Amino acid sequence: MNASLSIGDLTLSPPLALAPMVGLSHSALRTLALELGGVGLLFTEMLSVGRLPQENASVSPFLLRYPEEQPLFYQLFVSPGQDVVPAVERLHQLGAQGVDLNLGCPAPNLRKQGAGCALTNDREQVRHTVAMLRAATRLPLSAKIRLGATLHEEELVDFCRMLAGEGVDLLSVHGRLHKEKFCRRPRWDWIGKVKSAVNIPVLANGGIFSVDDARKCLELSGADGLMLGRGAVCRPWLFAEIAREIYGVSCPPTSLSLADIYFRFVQLLERFRPERRLGRLKQFTHYYGQNFTFGHHLAIAVQTSSSVEQALERAHQFFSRNKR
Repeated sequence: MNASLSIGDLTLSPPLALAPMVGLSHSALRTLALELGGVGLLFTEMLSVGRLPQENASVSPFLLRYPEEQPLFYQLFVSPGQDVVPAVERLHQLGAQGVDLNLGCPAPNLRKQGAGCALTNDREQVRHTVAMLRAATRLPLSAKIRLGATLHEEELVDFCRMLAGEGVDLLSVHGRLHKEKFCRRPRWDWIGKVKSAVNIPVLANGGIFSVDDARKCLELSGADGLMLGRGAVCRPWLFAEIAREIYGVSCPPTSLSLADIYFRFVQLLERFRPERRLGRLKQFTHYYGQNFTFGHHLAIAVQTSSSVEQALERAHQFFSRNKR
């Protein structure tokens, strides 16, 4: 298994990426994943191409970034007819290592704007958007997609070949259809259809919660690497396990307890303004609690807290009863 992946002048080692996730793929989680080891590429939360040029990087929780957070691709969502050039110029100012186009998010608010997976309903609009992005930057350009509205191999393959032909350097493919929920097993073999059809690197995404999942996904998809989403929130050390056991990368096992990792995340949240911390702690805890048989007790205790201080008091009580 190749332990590195080249995208232009950028080398990802190992070829493992933290997925762009709303409310989750922020500075605190990115840094936690880096500290635990094994992650080779980071993404921001999705950013509005219209609002980005006016965003204040010193205030915006979406743009908060520390120097160690790299390589970092900034993900954009674009509605039909929007000019992407000002947003890309802003990313150059912010020191982005790459630009990612969101073509896979099925969220209703994005669909109403014609963005995310809805943008793929108009192939020529996608072609135009990618061409604009390619002309606006020499940075690596990636796109994140799902398998489509329905399972149609020829349409999927032609769409991905078009993206590669217009200058996309990396494809991240989530192995579900646009409207499929996370409870549906991802179709990793369909990611393989994309990999076989394009001459650019492909990251497989969806349903990877363990080393065994990672190994099976790679076998079925033939992908060049993996993108971890919810699995990396549940188990931020999963990158290191996969890097060590599949790619042979030296990542010493962590000596930290589950409580240590949780409260390290809390420390990293102090980077944000006080009013931005509680919501992010609640989202993280929803997933992290799944490491415990009665983790829903932790999730509920934090979810019903009205302040970070109250959430931490309740979290300490939970971890004192559940030592791992």
